[in-house]
Amino acid sequence: MTKILMMGAREDEKVFSTKWAEANDVEVTVSSDILDESTYHLLEGFDGLSLQQTMGIPTEMYQRLQADGFKQIAQRSAGVDMYDLAEAKKSGIAITNVPAYSPNSVAEFTVGSILNVLRHTQAIQKRVSNHDFSWDGSIMSKEIRSLTIGVLGTGRIGHITAEILHAFGANVIGYDLYKNAAAEKVLTYVDDFDDFLAQSDLITIHMPLTEDNHHLFNEETFNKMKPGAYLINAARGGIVDTEALIKALDSGQITACALDTYEKEMQYVTKNWKDKLLEDDVFKALLERDDVLYTPHIAFYTETSVENLVYGGLDACLSILTKGTAKTIVNP
Repeated sequence: MTKILMMGAREDEKVFSTKWAEANDVEVTVSSDILDESTYHLLEGFDGLSLQQTMGIPTEMYQRLQADGFKQIAQRSAGVDMYDLAEAKKSGIAITNVPAYSPNSVAEFTVGSILNVLRHTQAIQKRVSNHDFSWDGSIMSKEIRSLTIGVLGTGRIGHITAEILHAFGANVIGYDLYKNAAAEKVLTYVDDFDDFLAQSDLITIHMPLTEDNHHLFNEETFNKMKPGAYLINAARGGIVDTEALIKALDSGQITACALDTYEKEMQYVTKNWKDKLLEDDVFKALLERDDVLYTPHIAFYTETSVENLVYGGLDACLSILTKGTAKTIVNP
């Protein structure tokens, strides 16, 4: 019987892995450990790997995996920026992802974040906790229908986000190197990135992290945005230069932001840090601000998404083991 080791697994994933294993007559062993040098010994006796890595693996480990008979790593996420794809390919290790587990989950969360940021929910809740029920201009809100909202990246998630915002009555514009014809029903594309920045009252990011867009939002970018704009990032933390963002918030160039991801989150997400000190001063500064709504990379986190991620990862793993290929290989 084929044996698959599913690492980095949470309790909520186990019920779905059990159902999949029974349906496919495959033995799936679940471990909460991530793959690193200290846990590599757990791989002995298995045919395939389904991982949920937040941090990378050592370069030499790809060759070690190949030497030990492994052909693939099935990452249970859309993003694969934690892997050295070229080195994996060189070592004969196919990396797969789950590109479309539930775009609605992230899109709906994004719109919820937009509403919370515009309505100053963070600041209002702090006031209420201190029994301050007063009104003043600092918590007066904007309506979505009064805004031009820029959607950066108009693939599956960006498209659905634009649909929801369009239904609210927003003027939705989009920027993407690869235009989505279906999205043009609910948004208008802007061809120049600087124009996109200047026109948007609020920008929501929906693109993968690449070498080309690392710190795409930096001091220069923020200065090109409309004064007082809002920023929403439910994509990848590395797209935003956090220190530059804090400066833009301090100056008022950016009014507020919602971040479901932070560029150095790997040490903290998905851990309980309740009784530990945060060693990252920039992260601490973010969490202390009323104009920052931070959530720990949970935009995707719905029952539908978790099921699809587990099934998608295990399907890809089994496909490579039995057929030698899979539709979701990202380093062919």
